[in-house]
Amino acid sequence: MKKSCEYNRECMQETLPTMSYKGENYLEWKHSAREKLSSLIGLDKFQKVDDELVIEYESELENAREIRFVFMSEKGYRIPAHLFLPKNISNPPLMICLQGHSTGMHISFARPKFPDDDKTIAGDRDFCVKALKEGFAAVALEQRAMGELSDNDGRMCTQEFLSALLRGRTTIGERVWDVMRLIDVLTKYFSDEIDVNAICCMGNSGGGTTTAYVAALEDRIALAMPSCAMCTYKDSIGAMFHCDCNYIPGIVEYFDMNDLIAMAYPKFFVQVNGKDDTIFPIGGAETVFEKGTVIYRQNGLQHRCVLVKGNGGHRFFADDSWRVVHKLLGR
Repeated sequence: MKKSCEYNRECMQETLPTMSYKGENYLEWKHSAREKLSSLIGLDKFQKVDDELVIEYESELENAREIRFVFMSEKGYRIPAHLFLPKNISNPPLMICLQGHSTGMHISFARPKFPDDDKTIAGDRDFCVKALKEGFAAVALEQRAMGELSDNDGRMCTQEFLSALLRGRTTIGERVWDVMRLIDVLTKYFSDEIDVNAICCMGNSGGGTTTAYVAALEDRIALAMPSCAMCTYKDSIGAMFHCDCNYIPGIVEYFDMNDLIAMAYPKFFVQVNGKDDTIFPIGGAETVFEKGTVIYRQNGLQHRCVLVKGNGGHRFFADDSWRVVHKLLGR
């Protein structure tokens, strides 16, 4: 007798997404695909409110000015962030930095707070530190159900995901909304200090997942760099245990992850995967990249997409990836 998971996996193998991009009129497809994806992740459940920005403190670092602020993402819910503005660089590009399942956004600026934080940082997850060294401004955003916004240690999102589901929302939708609201805040208050036409977004694992979905839906992002997150559903989150926050009810009936790349066109897209990543296998990652970049190849823009395959597992690969970012942005 088949186990329930086994049965669902078999069904998923046979499911063909009905709204995947197949070479039809692209603009018409993109409009309908974005509408459907927005509905699936629950973005229609959100309403904008005044951001009520509060700068909690500013400090001078050796190579940057740090600004800690909080803003209202939706009614009654505040999000914290740390902005790092490099010294002696005017109007720099900006990298939005999103951690995966960890103890929080402080990993991005390499300030360990809890046991084993050093081990997490060691996987090139000090995103803000690296971005500053590469001549970028950087902002670390606390993702929902993680770090300061978690009821536990931020490593599992089960209760938060289920609570959102009861309201017709998803954790992915909440995180995408927060990034969109962050961009609202950055363009409203910091446009004199960053290049708002060169806003980039990156993250590893759960941060990479948010990066991929927000890139599919947000045109103010110029470059997206999701790491250890892009893979076919059937080979990754549909094949083995993953945190609940990865899941969107009904998604495989309509899309696979390659459609997120297609929706992101024509922005720069750097897909990073570890050759030895066991939970986002490289074979499924390559399939997603090949199918997702069809629209780029059709329009002679395949140079805007790069697949970085790191020699390792479920981590970021800073040196390989940043070289690509500089090449794409002409820096």
